[in-house]
Amino acid sequence: MRGVLILYYLLVFNGYIFGQDSLNIEKVNTDISEKRESQSLLPEHYLFTQRILWAENGIMRNFNKFELSESSRNTEMYIRSYSIRAHEYLGYASLVGMIGTGITGQQLYTGNPKNKDLHEGLAGFTNICYFSTAAVALLQPPPMQNREGGLTKLRIHRALSIIHLSSMIATNVISGLQKDNTSLKPYHKAAAITAFSSLFLATIVIKL
Repeated sequence: MRGVLILYYLLVFNGYIFGQDSLNIEKVNTDISEKRESQSLLPEHYLFTQRILWAENGIMRNFNKFELSESSRNTEMYIRSYSIRAHEYLGYASLVGMIGTGITGQQLYTGNPKNKDLHEGLAGFTNICYFSTAAVALLQPPPMQNREGGLTKLRIHRALSIIHLSSMIATNVISGLQKDNTSLKPYHKAAAITAFSSLFLATIVIKL
């Protein structure tokens, strides 16, 4: 009788342990599936600036409206669509500003200082539009899926964006330095032309 009771208690105890193990395994499997589901809502590759805001543990995930879910990602796609439109229009404004800045800048180089204030105003307008364009692209929500591989117009657009961003920064830096060193004027002009040309090409490529 005592042996039967001992065997009974052992079976109950083992059943409890195995039951707990089953629950633990089920919980782990659930956690893994939830993590896979959350990861599937985001592409594998997107900009590090977007990761800061929109990754699984990004800053925006601290707000209830943007907790990572299918509905929040749909909301983000609406935000992204408006961001892309703003990026496009600000890019056009940047090109117009660059043209005006280039024309008045050339007048200053040829010894006509009367448009100096206009040149500086247009340069300020161009900088605001251009860097707003860049900010919109860098901080917008990432796409729903991974981009297609290979040489695409978007990849060319991004390669050109690296060129015009670097050129735009160089233009502003040299602009400040050339006040004390007029020999930098040709470099300032070259950087500005490179910025305009690469931005113009990037605009054309993405529209093809």
